[in-house]
Amino acid sequence: MVEVYELLTVVVSLIVVKLFHWIYQWRNPTSNGKLPPGSMGYPIIGETFEFMKPHDVLQFPTFVKERVLRYGPVFRTSLFGAKAIISMDLEMNVEIAKANHVPGVTKSIARLFGKNNLFIQSKQSHKHVRNLTFQLLGPQCLKLRMVEEVDLLARTYMEEGARNGCLDVKETSSKILIECLAKKVMGEMEPEAAKELALCWRYFPRDWFQFSWNVPGAGVYRMMKARKRMMKLIKEMVLKKRASGEEFGEFFKIIFGEMEGGAEKMSLTKQHQSPGILAATVKLISDHPKVVEELNKEHEGIVRGKTEKEAGLTWEDYKSMTFTHKVINESLRITSTAPTVLRITDHDFQVGDYTIPAGWIFMGYPNVHFSPKKYDDPLVFNPWRWKREDLSSILSKTYIPFGAGSRLCVGAEFAKLQMAIFIHHMFRYRFIFITY
Repeated sequence: MVEVYELLTVVVSLIVVKLFHWIYQWRNPTSNGKLPPGSMGYPIIGETFEFMKPHDVLQFPTFVKERVLRYGPVFRTSLFGAKAIISMDLEMNVEIAKANHVPGVTKSIARLFGKNNLFIQSKQSHKHVRNLTFQLLGPQCLKLRMVEEVDLLARTYMEEGARNGCLDVKETSSKILIECLAKKVMGEMEPEAAKELALCWRYFPRDWFQFSWNVPGAGVYRMMKARKRMMKLIKEMVLKKRASGEEFGEFFKIIFGEMEGGAEKMSLTKQHQSPGILAATVKLISDHPKVVEELNKEHEGIVRGKTEKEAGLTWEDYKSMTFTHKVINESLRITSTAPTVLRITDHDFQVGDYTIPAGWIFMGYPNVHFSPKKYDDPLVFNPWRWKREDLSSILSKTYIPFGAGSRLCVGAEFAKLQMAIFIHHMFRYRFIFITY
């Protein structure tokens, strides 16, 4: 009996020692160089719950601000079971963006995209898909077709909102985005199919960072069910169109021209941030009477310049919205409080005194957008700060709302186009902004 007790004591002691050793290793990760300062939090969950605490959408997360004060502009942590480096350092963000192409996504997002998704495979595959997508969302397509289609959808939903006496900016923007892109991908669709696709879209994540637990009741579980339903709907529509000889949308024509079985290999992408940014933009506009006044003059002028009162917007109209573009640029600068550089380093990366280990997630926040060295009174919403020659800016070292490097958002111009057209139609009505 004594021997059994002694053996049990040894086993328990070994387990405790192993446990403490594992916890020590977790809290003190090794690397081939000097790691940034920081805390890895609790085993597995890390500092996830602190990171997920609610915060003002127009401010950096409290989690980030507190740790910048404690550790400096670059620190390490653990989020959603992954080791991460968070950076508010401009030079480091740019270097990482240029040198790494693998997106820093959580397991839930990787699961959503699918194992064979071309956006998270090789650099060559990603580049190829970007080139295909650019044919759909590039300036030439925007100029020839997208202006008319987004204009019609915005006009229709704005009129519907006026009849109802209210309009949810975020929801309406989402509908415009979904209908416009769905038509480009699939061509003409039956109303019920389009409605079901839109309902499925609601379950998709609004940001990159979520728990990856695929269990009933969890967000990922609902997301995966929605993805499965969407893929089934798309496949059914593809087979039906093939059998009847109906026209596919432009993007499917491009895909079918590049690969066989395009519907089965087609991956799901997202532009979920646009509706939220547009809603924040409308709020910023409504809080600044001088901005409202200037926008009203600009868009009244565009309407007056039409020979036909109900004529649609043209590409020339869009390009003439000088002050609107200033407002959009300024809003994107202020609302870019989420990481714009998300990468997984594919090799140990030396930046300054620190080493970013291979396999860690890198999250670069656009702190430069709020730097007094780059922008006068950076916390002030001031569209007039943008000069005419800066209006077409999508990327520079001091302006990165759409990311940087090889992962620069290919839909950047489309997002700005949608925002401008929505603002135009909004100013054809009198409105009162209500938050809830």
